[in-house]
Amino acid sequence: MTSTSIKAVVLLSGGLDSTTTLAIAKHQGFACHCLTVQYGQRHAVEIDAARVIARQIGVEQHVVMPIDLRQFGGSALTGDIAVPKDRPLDSMSEGIPVTYVPARNTIFLSFALAWAETLGARDIFLGVNALDYSGYPDCRPEYIAAFEKLASLATKAGVEGTAFKVHTPLIDMTKADIIRRGLELGIDFALTTSCYDPTPEGLACGHCDACLLRLKGFAEIGISDPRPYAN
Repeated sequence: MTSTSIKAVVLLSGGLDSTTTLAIAKHQGFACHCLTVQYGQRHAVEIDAARVIARQIGVEQHVVMPIDLRQFGGSALTGDIAVPKDRPLDSMSEGIPVTYVPARNTIFLSFALAWAETLGARDIFLGVNALDYSGYPDCRPEYIAAFEKLASLATKAGVEGTAFKVHTPLIDMTKADIIRRGLELGIDFALTTSCYDPTPEGLACGHCDACLLRLKGFAEIGISDPRPYAN
């Protein structure tokens, strides 16, 4: 695919995975319309990162959608719950951690679906990963397949015969593989942020699950993470 006439909605958080997903979508020739959800997350520094990344990569449109999931709480990212630190890597896929935000990907994909239908797009890109992930149920292939089915049932476009596709190009990749692919596509990972509990200055903590998985990925390919850390 070489034409940029085919529109796609790309969910862009400002993190390593979503930025690589955006670069892949653009490389595949899609005209990328990026959606960033400002949902009351404690790591709101990622919103600014997403803005910078969208400008640098060059997208058709970038929308920051404000909602406030702090009204519900129930997560270390949106409520008064401590972010886990220094968990062993081999324990991260055991159970569902407190950094899980209830129904977050379903909420995000619903907004993306609504925008895609408005744009006349049938493609949505989401940077979920089912290998190096922290036990989130909405990162699994079976969840993505179920949402695609819902999209066809719940929209005017679906009822009229448009099949929506949720692209998850990273779903079977390790964090190291994702970083390699991002570097191949020219991503400046210093612009991305993954930390769940950054300092007020935006420095990564280096101890939360997201930081540890990110650092592991860079270590496995033998290079240093260019993102600044607090210690």
